[in-house]
Amino acid sequence: MNITGNTILITGGGTGIGRGLAEALHAEGNTIVIAGRRRAPLEDVCAANDAMAWIELDVADPADIARVAEKLAADHPALNVVVHNAGIMKAEDMTADPYDLAQAEATIATNLLGPIRLTTALLPQFKAQESATIITVSSGLASVPLVYTPTYGATKAAIHSWSQSLRSQFDGTGIDVIELVPPQVATDLMPGQVDDPGAMPLDAFIAEVIALLKANPRGPEILVDKVKLLRNAEAEGRYDKTYAMLNANHRLAK
Repeated sequence: MNITGNTILITGGGTGIGRGLAEALHAEGNTIVIAGRRRAPLEDVCAANDAMAWIELDVADPADIARVAEKLAADHPALNVVVHNAGIMKAEDMTADPYDLAQAEATIATNLLGPIRLTTALLPQFKAQESATIITVSSGLASVPLVYTPTYGATKAAIHSWSQSLRSQFDGTGIDVIELVPPQVATDLMPGQVDDPGAMPLDAFIAEVIALLKANPRGPEILVDKVKLLRNAEAEGRYDKTYAMLNANHRLAK
């Protein structure tokens, strides 16, 4: 992906990493369309950034994805990049009685089915472009899971696997697949995360991502230094130690 001159759709673009990427890529000379379920944050971002567009989208709703894809084709025919950033992360305890399955199902619908469905809906438009890029957002937790958030970690591991397969399928077609792998970043994804001293500051994360995209325009992975502790744990023979460290305060990790 060239760092400039694209028309980019960013899901979950009203807050957190999505907003940070939207503003940084906007500053690099791209046309940005942000999408999300809540209108107010989208309007706030666009009010602060001239010429940025927004559209309401619930990525967990197949009908809404179809509606938005049709509107994007009409309003933004040059669209050639999607950043699958929208996601939810919830603590779960399957030992609870009763266990509420709805939360896990919502996580899968948003984090995994959302990118699959949206990519499918956008493919006709992407195939018509000279070049296009699908950017998936996984997580360091795809490599070493957090015991408290089992379904979140599972969806991000699935996104990692899906990205690899998709990259091979699209090889030679003009459509690139880049996987962005965040560490814990200071956002509101989980309660208290924005103030966690161990979380990477959002501005530092975004700056490093943009620099890596410039240096590696085709990816295949964008790994900031902080996430390598998790991403490389198994390859470096320290998976068990890293898993135990990450989950030190949870009885299931002992």
